[in-house]
Amino acid sequence: MANSDKPENLLVTGNRWGKSFVCAVKIIHHALFRPRKIKFDFSGKYRIVTASITQDQANIIFNQVIRFINNSDLLSLLVKSHIKTPYPHIQFSNGAIIEARSTQNRGEYLLGNDYDLFIFDEVAFETDPEYVVEEIILMRLADREGKLDLVSTPNGKNWFYKRANELKFGKRKGYFQSGDSRENKYISRDFLNERLKYFSDKRIQQNIMGQFADTGGEILKGKYIDKALDGYQYLNRNSSNKSPFQIPYYMTGWDLARKKTATVGVTVKIINNCAYVVSLERFKMFDWAVIIEKIKARQKKFPGRLIIDATGLGDVVVEQLKEYNPEAVIFTPSTKAELLTNLELLHAQNRVFYKRWELADGDGKIWSLEDELRQARWDKNNEFDSLMALSLAVWNLRKKDAVAIQPRIGKFR
Repeated sequence: MANSDKPENLLVTGNRWGKSFVCAVKIIHHALFRPRKIKFDFSGKYRIVTASITQDQANIIFNQVIRFINNSDLLSLLVKSHIKTPYPHIQFSNGAIIEARSTQNRGEYLLGNDYDLFIFDEVAFETDPEYVVEEIILMRLADREGKLDLVSTPNGKNWFYKRANELKFGKRKGYFQSGDSRENKYISRDFLNERLKYFSDKRIQQNIMGQFADTGGEILKGKYIDKALDGYQYLNRNSSNKSPFQIPYYMTGWDLARKKTATVGVTVKIINNCAYVVSLERFKMFDWAVIIEKIKARQKKFPGRLIIDATGLGDVVVEQLKEYNPEAVIFTPSTKAELLTNLELLHAQNRVFYKRWELADGDGKIWSLEDELRQARWDKNNEFDSLMALSLAVWNLRKKDAVAIQPRIGKFR
């Protein structure tokens, strides 16, 4: 962590690598030397916080700081006060303050505060990390250009995975570091070797090597999504194919909005029995007249098969579009399972391709197709509208007389 002096720093490691130890060392260093631009020293205070998904988790790094202080006569002399309630915090004689806080309730307890160093521990397990980091934490650092450290073991390919890649590959300014548990010479070699012997490859990757791996509950494996993104360029190379048996055609699927979701329309171009996403619209509105006009406009631009979610009032939309002979699908646990299983199979067969679609999502937020597809799970899929629209769009590529893949068990609402 010697180079973790950027505005944003990310550390991802296996279990028992020593994250808490190095974070505690960094906290004490910052508390003593208060590294920041001189112009901010007029404020006098220097605030450091270690935060996590629960107060107990946040206390782990804080308690390591306490152990360092208690084991050093010099550090002990510099402590002005140590208060345990309502949340643990230490004040040094130079004005530096170290706190431990929870990010529960979407960071509610952090509002109104300001910090010079914010360490977010186990961020990969935060339920709404984008909101907590972007809307809450980063604004706590605005006063004095504070630094943010994102620290965690991996937890599938979620928001933390995306942030790590952005920092690692220079798409976002900052510092990235990873760590393997075996780098810690103070943990038992025999214990680690036993784990390596019996752990699955996925557990070794995540828990020992500190690498991002699928958790097993995803509808689409990360490697499938990677191939779909990388293979999108294949469309341009094949669009000029003139074979009478390779003539491209279009299929469009629309998932209509509910109270908390978005209306999404996905159009795929079929070439050589493969689907390429060529159009995607996502909007949050409930004016059926506007939605119908948008669907008509899409059909005029990309004429072809039209499949519409007819759940609830969707049958009204279907009736208004009868000139396009739409195929209506009512979402039930059974039909959703079939749609998603077919989408998974087509991905496994390397027959679905798309670019990195990113669209405005209100209040300055950006929605990403890639993020949605990576986050969708068999036990959590009720609000993934683009996933369902894509499933509808490629539904007619299925082989109706073939066994798809091993059945998956999940919750469908």
